[in-house]
Amino acid sequence: MNLSKISEESLRRAHRLWVEYGILWLGAVLVGLIAVLYAQAIEYGFDAFQSLRHAWSWGPLLVTPAMSALCVWLTRRFFPGSEGSGIPQVIATLGGNTTGRGLSLLSLRVLFGKLGLSILAIMGGLTIGREGPTVQIGAAIMFNLRRLYPTINAAMERRLILAGAAAGLAAAFNTPLAGVVFAIEELSRSFEQRASGVVITTIIFAGIVALGLTGNYTYFGTIQVINETSGKLILAVIATAILTGCAGGIFCWLLLNTTRWMPAPVQALRRDRPIAFAAVCGLVVALIGLLAGGMTFGSGYAEARGLLNGTEQLSGFYPLLKMASMVGSYLPGMPGGMFAPSLSIGAGFGNLLHLFFGNTSLGMLIALAMVGYLAAVTQSPITAFVIVMEMVNGHALVISLMATALIASSVSRFFAPPLYETLAERYAPRPAESDEGGDKQHQ
Repeated sequence: MNLSKISEESLRRAHRLWVEYGILWLGAVLVGLIAVLYAQAIEYGFDAFQSLRHAWSWGPLLVTPAMSALCVWLTRRFFPGSEGSGIPQVIATLGGNTTGRGLSLLSLRVLFGKLGLSILAIMGGLTIGREGPTVQIGAAIMFNLRRLYPTINAAMERRLILAGAAAGLAAAFNTPLAGVVFAIEELSRSFEQRASGVVITTIIFAGIVALGLTGNYTYFGTIQVINETSGKLILAVIATAILTGCAGGIFCWLLLNTTRWMPAPVQALRRDRPIAFAAVCGLVVALIGLLAGGMTFGSGYAEARGLLNGTEQLSGFYPLLKMASMVGSYLPGMPGGMFAPSLSIGAGFGNLLHLFFGNTSLGMLIALAMVGYLAAVTQSPITAFVIVMEMVNGHALVISLMATALIASSVSRFFAPPLYETLAERYAPRPAESDEGGDKQHQ
């Protein structure tokens, strides 16, 4: 009898521990594991595209438009909700009915669609990153684990989504602190005390899995910072912040105001024949890539790292061409992220600024421009500053990076409102869907 009571008590305790900790830890391990496997798949996919390009120099003129059209057709036909970076979908879910929106924006179908279609897109050489998708994938994994809880409420769903999204970003960049800051600044304007423990625990376990599989690394390596005089450094910060703030703001304006700059026939093509529009955008991306000698294809990680390491030489036109390629990749509604391409564009602007600040450290200018452009696009300066600081081991530039991020983000706001929040509004339920509401398929 006593043994029976002990056994029952042990089972109840084990069940309680499973509900309180086990499900959360399981989700964190899954996020870390899938983030690593997804990163490897993206890398293999782009390697396949590069192999094709080297074997057949004109291949992108066929492959890139075909992949662009295929991805958009599959997205609209089978995987609505997987378009774009994925961060607006997470913000929209957190800002409304978490169950209702989560079932449409964070479902298992969306999760698999995001994984598969973004890999197809990178195999086409399109200018996308994997970080935004990893955020949505992480949020979707944690959201679907709610089914394992005996009882669940909206507050717990919100904490799970927030934790999964933050862990996804942290695992993608190997930047755990940035994951926490991202959850606070970008995803949740009010950060509950109970949510903080869930987020941090999930990031830790996801990070352990990622480190176990890939080892401890710095995303862009460690930059060598030469001591600069205060006057030169202040001037570099101001010039970099204004340039990248304007560039990032213009990029956001282009994505959010297509009806104000697109010719009417192009708007009609986008509205009435989205698959054909995607093919045209893919052709534009391919032409830009060929014009740039192949440097604008893909996320731009290799180009940014090469500039930082001093092993890459890029034209001064690179950031502008990369921006144009990025716009062409996002207008049709391609599943893919903005973080890595934005960092690459920022690195290009840093390289360009070195022409005018020749006696200033190139690595420092690139780091400043990366944080400035990322802050301008996301208008989340603290997240941008922490991400870049962790990615380049740039603790010696803490104040300079922070100042650049804050100024660039403020400059960007003169051109456009926060990009992710504005795109998230397109996922809000409406009494009747308007033509403009259909744009969420294109972003």
